[in-house]
Amino acid sequence: MIQVAVVSGKGGTGKTILTASLATLLSQDKVLIDADVDAANLALLLSPTDRKTLEFKGMDGAVIDTESCIGCGICAEACVYDAIRKAGDIYEIVPYRCEGCGSCTIVCPEDAVSMASRITGMIHYADTPLGPLLYGSLTPGSGNSGLLVHRLRQEAGLLRPDVPLVLIDGPPGIGCPLISTITGIQIAILVTEPSKSAQSDLQRLITLCRSFRVRMFLVINRSDVNQNITEDILRLAAENEIMVLGTIPFDRTVLNATRQGVPVVRMSGAASEAIHQITQNLSKELDQL
Repeated sequence: MIQVAVVSGKGGTGKTILTASLATLLSQDKVLIDADVDAANLALLLSPTDRKTLEFKGMDGAVIDTESCIGCGICAEACVYDAIRKAGDIYEIVPYRCEGCGSCTIVCPEDAVSMASRITGMIHYADTPLGPLLYGSLTPGSGNSGLLVHRLRQEAGLLRPDVPLVLIDGPPGIGCPLISTITGIQIAILVTEPSKSAQSDLQRLITLCRSFRVRMFLVINRSDVNQNITEDILRLAAENEIMVLGTIPFDRTVLNATRQGVPVVRMSGAASEAIHQITQNLSKELDQL
């Protein structure tokens, strides 16, 4: 099984658009994962049919037994996250503030506070014309995004343990969700654009991927918007011995395809042609693994 993640140091670089296009063009039998659990949108381009949804339980959270609580407030004083508030004569937990540290369970003189598992998101299974798709939806205000990404990858392995390719639409940034995405994978496709912020974020992304010993490839989207920065990014790739799969020019067809909910490679245009070539280059590298 080869695991490929399409990642970016910042949002808005075209990562999901490229992932949907690669899923369309790569001929291998595959499982798709949308690891952007805070704002999953790969499904918007793949015409999915929902199969089932499972609850995701993250770290334990505090629960106060209202029958045992005497309203002393010691737990609220001990909570550094301000996750316990008074409700009449007793106290209650504010779930989205609770970090699961358990301090309240230690200080309560009546043993009225305990830790219990809590639902912090959902795992969605869907069928698409390109293969099964798994994606998550994190409850607003919940943590555990990295754990949810890890669970999605586990579920994909259980769903199709013999599949030759797992293609992951990674989360933006370099936080816990990305670490959970790239841990143990073979290839990371870094998607960037010619802007100062994207260039800076790309450098941090390269550093992180290298620390996880992930083989990196680079794609520059909207490469003709600022040719000077594009050249800087190409030099950065050369300095880090990262193969450039290709560059994608600015193309309004991308916007039209997104509005219609289809991968851009299903339309003709400069971006589509560039992604076809990028896919060919990637396929050659996959064949060597």
